[in-house]
Amino acid sequence: MLEAAGGYSPTVGILGAVLGLIHVMENLSDPSKLGGGIAVAFVATVYGVGTANLFFLPMSAKLKARAREQVVMMELMIEGVCALAAGENPRLIERKLGAFVHEKKGEVAEGSGVAQPARSAS
Repeated sequence: MLEAAGGYSPTVGILGAVLGLIHVMENLSDPSKLGGGIAVAFVATVYGVGTANLFFLPMSAKLKARAREQVVMMELMIEGVCALAAGENPRLIERKLGAFVHEKKGEVAEGSGVAQPARSAS
């Protein structure tokens, strides 16, 4: 929802700018009113773009990152419970679950010898 709002808020700002310019066109005969209408048009654009880039899009990215972290933690728990239920060796379970932690931190390198978590078909 926040990502969509970040996409739409610049459009709302442009609509405000168009309405401000329409107001300017209505007052072309009175040059003293032109500055206010142009200012409204620019302010509407700044508000639209500003709310998108300073509020909606960063908040959306943060919520997505937190959701990904929760998914990784849930997968870790499922792998651990399944390994325990299968009676696997505790050291093997530790290596398997350690891959989740290192993968989350971006520490798993190619050929590091750390076993990647197996995905069960069930």
